[in-house]
Amino acid sequence: MSSSTNGLSGTARRNDSPPLTELETAEILQSIRNSTTVPATTLPADLALSLDIQQQHPGDEPRDRASYYWDASTMAPLNAVSAAALARLRAYKPPPFPVWDRLPVSRRAAVLILLFADRRGDLRVVITMRAASLRNFSGHAAFPGGKADSVEESPYQIARREAWEEIGLPMDDSKIPKPFRIEPLCCLPCSLAKTEMAVRPCVAFLHADDVPGKPKAMVDEGMIPRLDAKEVAAVFSGPFHNFLKAKDESQEGETIPPGDWYDGYWHSWQNEPWRVHNFHVPVNNQKVTKPKVREGGQGALADELEDEEDEVQRFLVWGMTGRMLVDAARIAYAEEPEFEHNAHYGDEHLLERLENTGRLPEKKRKEVGQEAIKEEVKDAKI
Repeated sequence: MSSSTNGLSGTARRNDSPPLTELETAEILQSIRNSTTVPATTLPADLALSLDIQQQHPGDEPRDRASYYWDASTMAPLNAVSAAALARLRAYKPPPFPVWDRLPVSRRAAVLILLFADRRGDLRVVITMRAASLRNFSGHAAFPGGKADSVEESPYQIARREAWEEIGLPMDDSKIPKPFRIEPLCCLPCSLAKTEMAVRPCVAFLHADDVPGKPKAMVDEGMIPRLDAKEVAAVFSGPFHNFLKAKDESQEGETIPPGDWYDGYWHSWQNEPWRVHNFHVPVNNQKVTKPKVREGGQGALADELEDEEDEVQRFLVWGMTGRMLVDAARIAYAEEPEFEHNAHYGDEHLLERLENTGRLPEKKRKEVGQEAIKEEVKDAKI
C-alpha cells in the first residue's frame, strides 16, 4: 500500500512508522464513545480507497473522526481491545522494500491473514490445513495463499485469488454473501519461504454488517461454514491474541483440551537465529470446514481428520505461518510475546541479501506434460 497521511492528526506518517501508541488508540476509542465531530482532515489515500469515501468538499458537514477508520455501526460485536487492534493494523505501514519490484514473478507470493470477530468481540484468524496432494508442506497448517501469476498482480490480489482457489472465498467482493464483506487492513514485511520465495502477508477483516430487522450475523456461524475447502483438507480458526501468549487463554463456557498451547526453539536459518513457534490450536469448540467434494489428497486427509475427531483436539500451527501470526499480533495489540522471539518483522534483510548475491533468479519452468504441470502448480503453493 502506498504512503499516506495519519488520519488522526493530518501529519505525515512514514512508511516505517511504528504501530499506534496507546495514547493514539485511546483517542480513537474516546471519539467513538463520545460521538463527537471534529474539523475535517485529509483522509489517508488507502483508507479513502478501501472505504470508498471521497474527500470532503468545503461547506459539507464535518465527519466523525472515528468514521475515518471504521463504521461503528458495523463493528458492534467488537470489544474495545479488538477495535484498537484493528485500528493499529489499519494505521500500520511496512517499511519500503524495493526488492519486491525487482523479483521475478516466480519468486513472489502472498498469503491472506483473514480476521473476524466472535461472539465475545474477540478477534480470530482463519487458518487452513494443507491437502496431502500438495507435495510442499502437505498436512501443515497455513494461510490461504500462493505464488503470483504475473508481475502486475499486487500482493493483496495474489492472496485473494489464492483464497478463492483454496477455500472458496470469492475474489469479487460483490459476490460475498450478505451481510459479510472484507476490508483490507495492511500488508506486513515479507517473509522468506523454504522455497526461497518472498511471501507478503496481507491482513484483512471480515465484517458481518447489521441488517435491520434481523439478528446479528456471526462470521464463525454464518460465513466460515459456507467456505469450500477446495484445495485444503480443513478450514479452522485460532484466537488471534493468544498467539502472544505461552498458555491457552481460557474463555468462559469453553473447554480447554489436554495439551500445551505453545512450545518453541531456536533454529539456524540462512546462518541467523530464527525462532520456531509451535502453536497447538484447540479445535474442539469450533466447526471445522472440510471439502464439500472429496477428491484426491485433500479428501483423504479430511477423512483421516474425521477418523481421529475424538482424539485430535488441537491442530499444530508452526513455521512461517506461526512466525507471521506472532508478527501480526505484535502489531495489532502493541504487545510483545511472553516467549522468546525474533525482534524484527519478517525476513526482508535475508531476501535482500539473497538477491544481492544472485540467489533469487527466475525459476525455469520445465517442459513437461499436462499432468506434471498440474503437479508443478501445486508445488508452487506456499
